[in-house]
Amino acid sequence: MIHYHGGPITPRSAAIQAYARRHGCVSFANPEQMELVAEMCQSFILDNGAYPLFTAGRGDVDVRAYSDFVAQWALHPGFDWCLIPDKIDGDAAQNDTLIESWTLPRHISVPVYHMHEPVERMAALVKDWPRVAIGSSGEFWEIGSIKWWGRMHEVMMTACDEQGMPLCKLHGLRMLDPTIFSHLPLSSADSTNVARNIGLDVRWSGPYQPKSKETRALILIDRIEAHASATTYRGTMGTQMNWGLFG
Repeated sequence: MIHYHGGPITPRSAAIQAYARRHGCVSFANPEQMELVAEMCQSFILDNGAYPLFTAGRGDVDVRAYSDFVAQWALHPGFDWCLIPDKIDGDAAQNDTLIESWTLPRHISVPVYHMHEPVERMAALVKDWPRVAIGSSGEFWEIGSIKWWGRMHEVMMTACDEQGMPLCKLHGLRMLDPTIFSHLPLSSADSTNVARNIGLDVRWSGPYQPKSKETRALILIDRIEAHASATTYRGTMGTQMNWGLFG
């Protein structure tokens, strides 16, 4: 599994420590560390920025500007893929229209399935695309809740075969938490866990607290990347782990 770390991470010295030799995720809504990520990371993906726009109530993604942004970086040797523009609170028809109007090549583009949408849409996407991103939305916004796991079970039963193997590569949006991705057969996941938590001093207390944000970043990344995703999905809704590693 590939762990994509989102930013921006501050201070810059902590970002350098966090991104060096790892995998990055840059949001079009916050692209100020794009050059740093491209220089330091093994590889990177581009997020259309729909999530911060949605949470801030700032409207929809500027599709043309985002397309130009992706085209600018798509030839970089570290570029992996980009998210196709999506509308988090939209319906299946609206998001299918955004996919149909997207003009960049399919092999670098990834559609988003939103968990409030019918699972039939997920079935169609995994059949038609080599990779599909899964986003938490609507009544399933709270990742890890009982309701979320119940819906994720339905999604996984649709996206995987009878042996629990995914029908295409799956990416978890905001799912770079070992208690989440270790239960799911994800090919990759992203989050801004490191960027958000290195500055929360209240979470770094006690006699052995790290002295610098640079050290905090390395601790967080080490804890995240020490875990892999599950090999298969077995319908246990958050109680399985990646025990396949141990036979």
